[in-house]
Amino acid sequence: MMQFHWPWMIFLLLLPAIQWLWRRTSVEINQDQRQRHSTLLHPQLALLQQAFEGDRPHRSAGSLLQQLLIVLLWLGLTFALMRPQWLQPYTQEHIEGYDLLLAVDASHSMEALDFSVNGQQVSRIQVVKGVMGHFLEQRENDRVGLIIFGNQAFVLSPLTLDRQSVRELLENLVPRIAGDGTAMGDALGLGVRKLRERPPGSRVLILVADGENTAGTIPPLEAAKLAAAEGVRIYTIGVGSHRKEVPIVEDGRLVTRTDLGFDESMMRKLAEITGGAYFRASDTDAMEKISQRINELEKTRAESRTVYVPQPLYRWPLGLAMLCLLILGLFPGARLRKPTGGRHA
Repeated sequence: MMQFHWPWMIFLLLLPAIQWLWRRTSVEINQDQRQRHSTLLHPQLALLQQAFEGDRPHRSAGSLLQQLLIVLLWLGLTFALMRPQWLQPYTQEHIEGYDLLLAVDASHSMEALDFSVNGQQVSRIQVVKGVMGHFLEQRENDRVGLIIFGNQAFVLSPLTLDRQSVRELLENLVPRIAGDGTAMGDALGLGVRKLRERPPGSRVLILVADGENTAGTIPPLEAAKLAAAEGVRIYTIGVGSHRKEVPIVEDGRLVTRTDLGFDESMMRKLAEITGGAYFRASDTDAMEKISQRINELEKTRAESRTVYVPQPLYRWPLGLAMLCLLILGLFPGARLRKPTGGRHA
């Protein structure tokens, strides 16, 4: 679809007509004034007038071509000033999906080596990366965000359809990047604040932690009640073991600590208050079960919006005007006249 950005510029086409009318009126006025102040006496006035009219130059093909070029020049400049543009429709679609916000513990306790894969000890954060990375691959058309928390909670990625970028951020996550503590309640409160801006029915927060809250200002249970009031379902994934002594790397040395517990009961309560569910990170079917639970929720409705992107077309009439101007400049006196026969004495 084509339209003009400045359509009122079309009134410039009237200027040549106004100038022609004004000039013709001036000529007629001058002729009347001359006739009033002068009188021509001649016995053969009709023959004299006919003789003068016969010597008037006739319009030639060159003269008509020049006038045509001038008309095209003015038309081209006028249409260029009107700024013609082609409106290209661009449809932006938001596919139906869910709003998933991941809250991942990045405290010092996530460096604990209480998991083993193929006979090798791995840290809690490595298990989280593997489990959540596989989960993100399956959540097509969902908006995913990432919150990390230590002594404080931070939004590492807002809700986005770019699941690959969220996964890369998760893969590069380093424990203790947000401090040594575990502000789990603050992370839940921050997640609820972000999710309540989204349409209700598909607000999901997945909490990945060891269940111990050691920092922050909001108690986890109070944050869970706030989430339930806002219609946010919390699915909790417990990371840790019930061993009394847990190995962990500190200052480049492998030591054993007894204060890296795993509060599984807290994780269950958080899920029950909001209507979610609790799973263990060591459960191979945990993420599949969470996916099934999420798929039972109401999806966010798809949004479609068409935007017309203008593409300027002024170059074409402006190019025509420049071409006409070039021809008029190269041939300023190119007016072909009809040959007249010579007079013989």
